Amino acid sequence: MTSSQAVADAAVSALVGAGVRHVVLCPGSRSAPLAYRLADAHQAGLLTVWVRHDERVAAFTALGMARAGAPAAVVTTSGTAVANLHPAVLEAHHGGVPLIVISADRPPALRGTWANQTTELQSDLFGAALRARLDTVHPDAGPMSDALAAARGTAGRRPGPVHLNLCLEEPLVPAAADPGAPRPPEPPAITPWSSAPARSVTTLPAGPRTVVVAGDGAGRQARDLAEAAGWPLLAEPSSGARGGPRVIGPYRLLLELPELGEAIERVVVLGRPTLSRPVTRVLARPDVEVVLASPHPHWPVPPRAVHRVDLVEPAPGGPGDRDRDWSDRWTTADVAARAALDGLLDAETRPTGLTLARALARALQPGESLIAASSNPIRDLDLAGGALPEGVRVLANRGLAGIDGTVSTAIGHVLASGRPTRALVGDLAFLHDAGALLAPLGERRPQLQVVVLNDAGGGIFSLLEYGELAERDPTERERFDLLFGTPHAADLAALCRGYGVPHRRIDTLAELDAALARPHSGISVVEVPANRDTLRARHEAIRAAVGAAVRAAVEAAGVSAPPAPAAPPNP
Repeated sequence: MTSSQAVADAAVSALVGAGVRHVVLCPGSRSAPLAYRLADAHQAGLLTVWVRHDERVAAFTALGMARAGAPAAVVTTSGTAVANLHPAVLEAHHGGVPLIVISADRPPALRGTWANQTTELQSDLFGAALRARLDTVHPDAGPMSDALAAARGTAGRRPGPVHLNLCLEEPLVPAAADPGAPRPPEPPAITPWSSAPARSVTTLPAGPRTVVVAGDGAGRQARDLAEAAGWPLLAEPSSGARGGPRVIGPYRLLLELPELGEAIERVVVLGRPTLSRPVTRVLARPDVEVVLASPHPHWPVPPRAVHRVDLVEPAPGGPGDRDRDWSDRWTTADVAARAALDGLLDAETRPTGLTLARALARALQPGESLIAASSNPIRDLDLAGGALPEGVRVLANRGLAGIDGTVSTAIGHVLASGRPTRALVGDLAFLHDAGALLAPLGERRPQLQVVVLNDAGGGIFSLLEYGELAERDPTERERFDLLFGTPHAADLAALCRGYGVPHRRIDTLAELDAALARPHSGISVVEVPANRDTLRARHEAIRAAVGAAVRAAVEAAGVSAPPAPAAPPNP
């Protein structure tokens, strides 16, 4: 057995011992010893190897696999191949996802020389984003196993990425008489990587007007807390808490109403809220107490002082009169806001981002997953999706909220979880990750429906201050399109044909409902054209209608009507 094969044997044994079930491999020469040993483990049924041509696609595919419940690995050769993993590593760091990176490298003596595809920066390429790093020439599975264990989170740190940089010497092919690697240990039973041991429970006294904010990854505990305390639940789609009687649908519009948003005295935060500016503004107010519930001491915090606790529960005895009055006020507003929003969406004659998000949320079935892209898609789902059905899982790359790698993440999730999955993406996110549609011949295609809202550019910028400037000053329109709108004429149908993926264009709401009701087997793409030129005006109309409906509802319920808000809408 060659020395490189011994290192590869140790690495594969460590992967199996760490509970890794899925490895995404990119073709390469220096990584050949790893490829051979991974193939042996695949044949033995110890793990599954998936091959991808593009390293960035491979990394996000592994990220999606890790989001399915167990650490997953991506394996590359040296040089720029490793650098292409960086976006996914950063997302895994900020999102708390156990992504394992294994890169092949030359021996240390060849670094900083003329050795091909070799950089002396590779072993420390990911810097402080890692939970653990190992740069080794030794075939010792012990240190490798210790490094891999850190991916699940140790010493109070959240789960996250780790990096094994393996120095492999020639020869890189197995010796002629090599019968294969010793069989790695049987994989252990899978345990959820996201479960963190609780240290203490803090009881919150009743009294302050409180809302529960459930950010990305908050989990069911946010919903349970809101229901036990009788507090309004402001839950992002990827929180895992968006359901039940306390969830508030278009909460970001209600936060702008003084009678609701300005009356908040305390916010209990679970997960990582990054989706809407109205929530960020509430969390930044000095007159609002912020309680952050997380068992991880290194959990990110807003740029202000917060009260950190491990777990939180309401005071015994159930909601008091003040809590019930507060909750009733939000419930009344929520019912009125949803009715006003649905009325406007029902009047639409062609699909828009909001009608698409609402139709997709209604089409989801228990046992399905939805991967929502950043930018407008997840915000449309947040505003118009309502409470999600029980048994539906919504995931999003909210660690850094980039649009890159969304399709790859969805494919990785469905390959590892086996759950039928939909992906809601914009045209730019789809084009950014179109390489995810490429897979080796013979690979089974997962059940994934990719729904693309194609508004020919960056629609979200129309809702931000840049779009407001262009609307006020027509001379700014051309510069807005150049710098932010970025219109294009890409033919998504032709692109899908090139990858051999079924494509369907939707032009009416009836066609949309039919397409969502009968997903194509394997991977398929549903393209929904939309017009972003009227996007800002449409959102302003929705905001005005919701405000008027809520004011009328709270007046009828005996609550003084708030004045009409004047600030422009923001995602």
